Amino acid sequence: MNTPPHTEPEPGTPATHGPDEPLDLAGIGIGPFNLSLAALAHPLTSLRTAFYDLHPAFHWHPGLLIDGATLQVPFLADLVTLADPTSPWSFLNYLKTRERLFPFYFAERFHIHRAEYDAYCRWVSENLPTLHFGHHIDAVRWNHERSLFEVDFTQLGAEGDAEALGRSYARNLVLGIGTAPHIPIPLRPLTEAPAVPVIHSADYLDHRERLLAADHLTVIGAGQSGAEIFLDQLRARPAGRENLHWLARTPAFAPMEYSKLGLEHFTPDYTRYFHALPERVRDELLPAQWQLHKGIDHDTLAAIHDELYRRTLDGGWPATTLTPGVRVRTAGRVGTTKVELHLEHTQQGSRSRLTTDAVVLATGYRERRPDTLLAALDPYLRRDASERPRIDEHHRLVLDPAITATGCHIYVQNAERHTHGVGTPDLGLAAWRSATILNSLTNSTAYPLPTRTAFTTFGLAHPTPQRTTPIPRQSSHLVPRH
Repeated sequence: MNTPPHTEPEPGTPATHGPDEPLDLAGIGIGPFNLSLAALAHPLTSLRTAFYDLHPAFHWHPGLLIDGATLQVPFLADLVTLADPTSPWSFLNYLKTRERLFPFYFAERFHIHRAEYDAYCRWVSENLPTLHFGHHIDAVRWNHERSLFEVDFTQLGAEGDAEALGRSYARNLVLGIGTAPHIPIPLRPLTEAPAVPVIHSADYLDHRERLLAADHLTVIGAGQSGAEIFLDQLRARPAGRENLHWLARTPAFAPMEYSKLGLEHFTPDYTRYFHALPERVRDELLPAQWQLHKGIDHDTLAAIHDELYRRTLDGGWPATTLTPGVRVRTAGRVGTTKVELHLEHTQQGSRSRLTTDAVVLATGYRERRPDTLLAALDPYLRRDASERPRIDEHHRLVLDPAITATGCHIYVQNAERHTHGVGTPDLGLAAWRSATILNSLTNSTAYPLPTRTAFTTFGLAHPTPQRTTPIPRQSSHLVPRH
């Protein structure tokens, strides 16, 4: 788009469509990734799209919007900027509509507060006309007669009760169903102790006061969420009576890989390289890259150490225990008010027990598998050697040719780590992936994308020729809505 963004995005007038005309794209789930796709699809007036989500409104990890917590990606990793910096749905335009550009300018913040990112996404979600919250997707089928996907849904009321049934037809689907909190099998018995607070980090803020009231609290997990929760609890508890344990399976409370060349693993160049690797190599590579996305940012580690050090100024030590290299073998209840963790130190080979009054499980998330939602389409899905869906370079599920021959496809967002690598859940690749999907969907260059994005050449390939002439300016062919 060559026109400057509006002060407030205008929904505009969609292209004329008949009442029975199918959607070009139906989106299931409205998290940041499908919200990005909806925002970039908005100016493509020839496309007819609709996005559905179970929840009554957009919220992004509300249980982890801890005061002061920031994103781990720069603000340029918003919904649209890295594909279209002139989009009216950019974070900077959001600031402009709130008359906050100058305060943001003087704040010199490259990494924004997590709560601010949530507010920005909600602003976009409240202004895009193609989003439909309060819709539960009941079934997805392939209609042979019409050569279209059928999407059955239940429209929900404000209290979550069913109000109406509906059906949409679509040529293409995009699944953005996100991730779900993960509780490892040895820790699942903890959830059977209702009198003891055992909280996944996803729900932390809802239970923060109850956790602060616990005499002894154990945090399990050494990722960013675990570190932020440990720090928040540490700051709020009195010196000398902190009574905090922090346990981790990793051999250290390790910093996230944040060097500039290391970050090139989150570029389209690396994504393409990873996708082209053999399945066996990809499966071996992913676990070894944990520090690219499961470590802790340097500022949080520094803040934890600073807070611990401050509590030694009177000559004592804080009542905290930070132990990496530990796995929880089993867990169970002790009476009605405590739980017992059976621990093993993997390097020492030693074992011990820990009794605690409350537990926070900062044990991460797992991709929601599309199998249940797509149960009726299972005969058409093509799978790899591990029975996972095969996904092509355009983020499309590999389907039976009987479907793809009609020009219909199912795209996925944040469900392709096994095929596209560690950058799959990264917000920095959201706009690029959305643009890739829209270019594939429209069979055009709706969004011109760069041919090279990293200084690193991944693999033995011919390097890009040295540029000797200026790159011509690329003009977008998008038609802005007015």
